[in-house]
Amino acid sequence: MFIIYDTLRYPRDDIQSETGCPRPVNNIILSHIQDLKPSNIAVNEDCELKILDFGLARPTENEMTGYVATRWYRAPEIMLNWMHYNQTVDIWSVGCIMAELLTGRTLFPGTDRILYQLSNIHQLNLIMELLGTPRDEFMQKISSESARNYIQSLPPLRKKEFKEVFKGANPLAIDLLEKMLELDADRRITAEEALAHKYLAQYADPSDEPVSAAYDQSFEDMEMHVEKWKGTILRYHVCVCVHNAL
Repeated sequence: MFIIYDTLRYPRDDIQSETGCPRPVNNIILSHIQDLKPSNIAVNEDCELKILDFGLARPTENEMTGYVATRWYRAPEIMLNWMHYNQTVDIWSVGCIMAELLTGRTLFPGTDRILYQLSNIHQLNLIMELLGTPRDEFMQKISSESARNYIQSLPPLRKKEFKEVFKGANPLAIDLLEKMLELDADRRITAEEALAHKYLAQYADPSDEPVSAAYDQSFEDMEMHVEKWKGTILRYHVCVCVHNAL
């Protein structure tokens, strides 16, 4: 699978910048992956990583569905705000994966053996056991009235000390993890900020971490005749791309 993902083809005009350099895949689709988990990450002998399975990826501007992301790595806003969230859900997922690397166990091992809504409640309980009761500022952002009422019905929970939960971990790693696992998506660290964090300083290479211009996906909402769609698809068909490249 690691090799296969290296051979995937995209429209040449869409993946190259004005300098002709390929853009990173996260900038090509300008979306959030929504299903980041250890089993969707491939690694080779050189410790190069690739993200697999974009089946749940979504454009950031559109309304979303709550039925996304494997529950253990699912950001709280997916459950609390249902259809309104953005690419910061991926940062939460990466934080969960990082915590798993530090401890060797799943951070929030929710269950799917009960009804969907009850499963969400169980997952939220696990999250709040670590991060405590949300701030009032965060509560006001929750669009689900039932979720707000449920959280307000609970006894106050104090946030646990990350240095105690992740004993023995690098203090800088703990600091980065705490910024990733922020309940409030508006306060959560961004991908660019995470890459610039001191914990990753020895691995960071700004010249190899470009941020491309916004990708226009408005064509997905266009209404075209069948023949027009066929022509568009054919234009980017793998065989046509290979022929044009020769």
